[in-house]
Amino acid sequence: MFGKKKEKVKSIEINKLSSLIADNVEIVGDVIFSGGLRVDGRIEGNVINKGDELGLLVLSERGCIEGSVRTHDAVINGTIVGDLSVSHFLELQPKARVTGNISYSQLQMDCGASVEGKLDKLEDAKAGDTKVVKLGGTPPAAPVAAGGKD
Repeated sequence: MFGKKKEKVKSIEINKLSSLIADNVEIVGDVIFSGGLRVDGRIEGNVINKGDELGLLVLSERGCIEGSVRTHDAVINGTIVGDLSVSHFLELQPKARVTGNISYSQLQMDCGASVEGKLDKLEDAKAGDTKVVKLGGTPPAAPVAAGGKD
């Protein structure tokens, strides 16, 4: 509208889930994954996307993670007790329950999702991006000369 182009909305980049933690599985310890991981069970430990790979974590409404989570993309509909860091796209579906701080680049939060913690938007660090940052408040007024008209 009015000649401006709409910014392309980022979305999840991986559509293949190569690993599954079923609802009858409980893992105690850290899980490091690459590709796509679907969690229907319970994990007591950190869940980390391996290296710089474009990983996708899908946590179903039956799934629960007690620990920190760090991944590229995430679709959350279960429970996370711990900090969540998503470098690209995070979708919090209606039954998502996150108790911890969340850092994200793009966020979609559906009605019904709940977060008990702080939301921090990650800044893009692309070359050529320029951002103006104002430090402090408004500049002080120019001093007024003493004296006046007679």
